[in-house]
Amino acid sequence: MSNGLGAVCDAFYVHSRLFLKLDMALERETVLHFFDRIRKEYPSLRKLRRRDPGCVVLEDEPDEQGSRRWVRLDPASLRFGYFAPREMEEVRRFGELIFTHAPYHLTFSDIDYDYLEVIYGFDLEYRGNHDQLVAETLLGEQAARAFFGSEGSGQIIDAQPYFGIAMTPGCDLQAYVEVKSRTTTFEVRNATFEPSPITVFLTTRKYWSVEQPGSLEEALRVLFDLADELAAEKVVPNFVNPLAAAIASRS
Repeated sequence: MSNGLGAVCDAFYVHSRLFLKLDMALERETVLHFFDRIRKEYPSLRKLRRRDPGCVVLEDEPDEQGSRRWVRLDPASLRFGYFAPREMEEVRRFGELIFTHAPYHLTFSDIDYDYLEVIYGFDLEYRGNHDQLVAETLLGEQAARAFFGSEGSGQIIDAQPYFGIAMTPGCDLQAYVEVKSRTTTFEVRNATFEPSPITVFLTTRKYWSVEQPGSLEEALRVLFDLADELAAEKVVPNFVNPLAAAIASRS
């Protein structure tokens, strides 16, 4: 994979979610026309599936490098994702196509937009106590011990840091980083751990302003630019790389 972000972890993926204030009807003809328009540019998107009530997903099969795309419609949201992208520019083109045509086919209006998100996911495979590793790596061993007691007094069973910052004075542009662990207390009790990913999520979010609505494509570009900047300067060096090094040292 030539995508630099994918090189720093075991799996990398991008999601985007537009949340609406009013539910969509998602009538059959409307959904099919919208998906058909997307398929004109991406003919490999030919798997149409129902998920939760009122939710439909159009997706393709993974290619030889494991990359795959999907588009999801819920009554209250439009989402798309790209797993293992070869180039970030491919993700941007895919998202801009979706948001260019969505207002016409799905009758979106900027008065109905609540907020838009772009999410980068970095998976790091680890067979061990995720929470112990996260606490000691990101919170510092001294900080972890100060709360959890002296060495040997117990196992850490929950350490999932979550931080959010406002990028503008009005707080309409925001960024979040979250570390998601997946170790269960059953695994801790039995000291038997299955290999599973620790995930670092970077989320950039824009709330809509009636005074400065802008287009979905413009907002998406702003969020991607911000996510790229924060990933390169903050998230990868301060979250992903330290966790990857800690995992390597325990292998």
